[in-house]
Amino acid sequence: MTTHEAQHPGRPEPHDADGPDPAHGYALRDDESVWDARYAELDRVWSGEPNHALTVEAATLAPGRALDVGCGEGADAVWLATRGWSVTALDPSGVALGRARAAAEASRVSVEWVHAGLVEADLPVGGFDLVSVFYPALDLETAPVERLASLVAPGGTMVFVHHADVDRERALEHGFDPDLLLSPAGVASALGDGWDVVGPERRARSISGGSGAHHHDDLVVRATRTC
Repeated sequence: MTTHEAQHPGRPEPHDADGPDPAHGYALRDDESVWDARYAELDRVWSGEPNHALTVEAATLAPGRALDVGCGEGADAVWLATRGWSVTALDPSGVALGRARAAAEASRVSVEWVHAGLVEADLPVGGFDLVSVFYPALDLETAPVERLASLVAPGGTMVFVHHADVDRERALEHGFDPDLLLSPAGVASALGDGWDVVGPERRARSISGGSGAHHHDDLVVRATRTC
């Protein structure tokens, strides 16, 4: 969740503070077993720290109901919960969710974990004051902007983040085309009336470890639903 970056139709990628490499060979596979195998390769895939862009954006918001799309091993969800948010976190990987639950227990916080991808998850329309989407790989054919937008409550915020400078040729060599996936620019252009959109804004990122640590810049979109 994506990290969240090499997934498939409707399923966000697993993530934490680094996010997966978009050129990883698990691209565009709508298969839970693939993601379970990905997580099973290592005891921990991500850094265990929340995404920096999330900590910056959430710092300006009053805690409410949050949805973490593609929660991976749970660092973002746990961080939000420790700061008073009521968090729902979804991911297609049961292995990842097991680690996320353990992280929440260790931090003594409660999170509602949903074992599903974005398309099939049973989520309330307009049910969240914050929808956090980091490093996803959402197929444009599944109308992901409409789905994500429908989940944001009036006055609520969507934070959508992806890596800058994705190498398309490298990605094609590993089985997926980033041009067919939802991008920060795509989110910004698709949200019309009723939204206050800022970005995509390029921001430097510094990650010391975990998958995706080689990425140096992100593209950040913050969209607030005004009605």
